[in-house]
Amino acid sequence: MQIDKQTVIDLIKNRGDHDQAAQAESELPDQVDTDQHQDLLGKFGVNPAELLGGGGAGGIAGKLGL
Repeated sequence: MQIDKQTVIDLIKNRGDHDQAAQAESELPDQVDTDQHQDLLGKFGVNPAELLGGGGAGGIAGKLGL
């Protein structure tokens, strides 16, 4: 699934890790593919399930009303 880079950065910032968010901002592509970029997401401690809503209320699925 394609997810906007800002969604990933916001998730990292919400955890209070602003240094890692800044690093992710410089390293992630504008559109993050949860399958293709799984290793890169893992580098920043982001589980793709978090982005899709499986890891808590802050996932993208909650934001999309899914």
